[in-house]
Amino acid sequence: ESELVTLASNVLKDLTDSRYVLTIQDGDYYIEDNWNGGESRKVQTLSGGETFATSLSMALALSEKLSMGAELGSLFLDEGFGTLDAETLETVHQILESLRQRDRLIGVITHVKALGERLPQVKVRKSPEGSELEVEVV
Repeated sequence: ESELVTLASNVLKDLTDSRYVLTIQDGDYYIEDNWNGGESRKVQTLSGGETFATSLSMALALSEKLSMGAELGSLFLDEGFGTLDAETLETVHQILESLRQRDRLIGVITHVKALGERLPQVKVRKSPEGSELEVEVV
């Protein structure tokens, strides 16, 4: 578990310009906020954007660990984007854009128009003859 937290913390530091560090203490997860004097607080107190960054870091760390050295080509997220406010959606978009610039392919399954409009899209259209993909580049 501590190895996974270390991997996730490295990803989180990378995604947040070293603002946040993930730690584990007595079985509980904490975030240290380096923009707030290194204050440590439980992950249950995180904002929507902080929770997204931390969850994504854990998912990326877990996928890296499970790949056993093989490079994974993509990761798909289907999180509750519909519950996020406009500011948090902006944070999510910045994090996803940051990953794209690092040549990581992250697919986002969303019905949130404000997020979908800002990301390249793959739309699946079903018909009796079969499914068809349409790729839209933003």
